[in-house]
Amino acid sequence: MSFAGKRYWLVGASEGLGLALATQLHRAGAIVILSARNAKRLQEVCAALPNATAAPLDVSDSAAVTAVAAQIGPIDGMIWLAGVYTPMPADALDADAFVQMCDVNFTGCARVLGAVLPAMVAQGSGHIVLTGSLSGFRGLPGAMGYQASKAGVMALGECLYADLRGTGIKVQVANPGFIRTRLTDKNTFAMPFLMEPEEAAAHMMALIQGASFKKSFPTVFSWLFRLSQFLPDWAYYRMFAPK
Repeated sequence: MSFAGKRYWLVGASEGLGLALATQLHRAGAIVILSARNAKRLQEVCAALPNATAAPLDVSDSAAVTAVAAQIGPIDGMIWLAGVYTPMPADALDADAFVQMCDVNFTGCARVLGAVLPAMVAQGSGHIVLTGSLSGFRGLPGAMGYQASKAGVMALGECLYADLRGTGIKVQVANPGFIRTRLTDKNTFAMPFLMEPEEAAAHMMALIQGASFKKSFPTVFSWLFRLSQFLPDWAYYRMFAPK
């Protein structure tokens, strides 16, 4: 797949996985438009990527999403990478943080899709890549806001794929495991198979350049989460949420 001259909008691209993927797409010849809330950081990133354009955006603001999408104009692809995370067990609920995770991680994705998908449908071409998470396969302790919102993104990707097959619009979902970022720095537990952002971005590039609908990585670690879906509830929760 050639990215030369293709315009890709990366939402959530000022650091971590988003920045690493923007850098790799830029090297492959894509024209990248980068969005995140931190306008100053975006300008710093774009200064190092000659074909990059900064489009500061708070995805929880519907009017801002519509305005930025109009400002950007026609695109060949949109990659959803935005996410916020606060570790939170249900018996220590922080209502504001809980709602923010749902509003940014899932509803923010819906807002951006609503702004870009109709034009892709009208032109009969486009590329949508959504970033889920290995945590989205089944409920985990302490992850009620993040896990549920990522599971929603993954289900949304499946619905899009079902509806848009054969239309010329390519839909893909990436489900990464632990990546070393400011978000995972909040975790106090062991994180097996912890990836650097550049390694995770390479996995996503392999997905984007290929024909597969979905990629869960690291591969060996992903087997644990995918196979957990087949466990009966009593066995699953005894293993993953022992009391």
